[in-house]
Amino acid sequence: MTKEDKKKYCSGCYNDIYNGGMAKECWGLGGAELVMRKEVHVDQMPPWNQKARKFLSCYNKPRYCYMSPERTC
Repeated sequence: MTKEDKKKYCSGCYNDIYNGGMAKECWGLGGAELVMRKEVHVDQMPPWNQKARKFLSCYNKPRYCYMSPERTC
């Protein structure tokens, strides 16, 4: 997967400001891999039954945690 392909998954990430904004690209982009994760808000009570989605391994959004697809609590 090219860096340009990976940038499509950066939208919403806290560090996306470094992709063409303040810097040429985010420092995590080069080694990032596409993984399946559950996006869980820090205030969400278990069980976490939402479906897993594709995220970059370096994806980080404020007040969210990223769990493995099979995890429910």
